Amino acid sequence: MEQDLDHLQQETAEGYARRLRLSFEDPFLFSRALTHRSYLNEHPEAVEDNERLEFLGDAVLDFLVGAWLYNRFPEMTEGELTRLRSALVRTENLAQFALEIDLGSVMLLGRGEDESGGRERDALLCATFEALIGAIYLDQGIPAVYRFIAPMLEQAADQILSANKDRDPKSQLQEWAQGRGFGTPQYRTIVASGPDHAKIFEVEVMVGGRVVARGTGHSKQAAAKDAATTALQIIELEL
Repeated sequence: MEQDLDHLQQETAEGYARRLRLSFEDPFLFSRALTHRSYLNEHPEAVEDNERLEFLGDAVLDFLVGAWLYNRFPEMTEGELTRLRSALVRTENLAQFALEIDLGSVMLLGRGEDESGGRERDALLCATFEALIGAIYLDQGIPAVYRFIAPMLEQAADQILSANKDRDPKSQLQEWAQGRGFGTPQYRTIVASGPDHAKIFEVEVMVGGRVVARGTGHSKQAAAKDAATTALQIIELEL
């Protein structure tokens, strides 16, 4: 039964690749890109998880996004390009790319990771997307990755610029606080709950000695960003 299930999942993955117009010379690269280490733990016949491909894809994305931005926005300064690249390759944005192409539906996860909501988790979606980029690069090279990613970058860059999301919320809050003599905002983790593979952190941010907002996330960094974002919204309402 389990063998039949794996075969069905493989057929689904192949159909998914066709839907995205991805044609792999080496289909095992595609399967490896989808394989989370939790799946490997439960399926000893699987050869390798996607962590090495994730590492490669991260580097390929940094280069390609930088090159795309350089050509797409010739009027931007180095600092502006750096901020926009950071916004485009941050975990939340790459996870959104993964959601747009329904990558979660074909990820190979262990039972526990799947049941705990791994297919919707930003960190896991981001990692799998990076692994997919690494696989495309190894199989077909930079031009194929560029064709795949460019339409997503175009839409995302427009949205980020129109919403001023290229600036990190923690940096924005710090500039606001320091500009008004409050000093640097302080972040403190107040709650960490849930199992190790699906922890939820709650962080509060203090400005001028007063708690302004709280945020949650699957990492302390994500929770701090959420707190800073909420703080900026509160500040905007009070001004």
